Amino acid sequence: MSAPSTALGKGDHFSLFGLPRKLWIEMPTLEKKFLELSWKLHPDKFVNASPADQELSLKGSSELNDAYRVLRDPVARIEYLLELEGMRKEGEHKQQAPPELLEEVFELNESLDELRETKASGGDLGSLKHRLESAEKNFQQKLGEVDAQLQETAQQWDAAIDANASDADRKGIMVRLNELLNRRSYIRNLVTNVEKELQ
Repeated sequence: MSAPSTALGKGDHFSLFGLPRKLWIEMPTLEKKFLELSWKLHPDKFVNASPADQELSLKGSSELNDAYRVLRDPVARIEYLLELEGMRKEGEHKQQAPPELLEEVFELNESLDELRETKASGGDLGSLKHRLESAEKNFQQKLGEVDAQLQETAQQWDAAIDANASDADRKGIMVRLNELLNRRSYIRNLVTNVEKELQ
């Protein structure tokens, strides 16, 4: 039996699955390749192998699962691609309010502070909760808009790859993807904070 290291250890998540560095992925193809590789690397197949090969099998399975999890998720896939291209550091989320949302964010934070104070004093939360639910709905809508823009920009990336676009053109698209990811992360955190306070 060949050592499990042959399937992994080279390249990135995309190349592991035999995919180009594009953002649209056919999910059935990804899943099929994942199952094939999972079977080849499954620790059960290496029960009688050397301890070194057993270790490689476990490591390979773990890497494969991580790669599959990232590529399956459209947002994680964009973040990963930007990391590969040197446009984003792992875990980077710039928490800066988009300028056009500053007023709404300020009002939201005031309402959240007011809700916390009212909770602490045992006051009536009815109208405050209604205001926050409305704000949450508004930011959920903005999140949907950002997701649509991300999808559109991802399509531009794939078209640029297909057209063998210049580095400058590709970099411009990556800058836009990065801005959208930061915006998405910021709005997502706002929504999460409101949801937490409304519980």
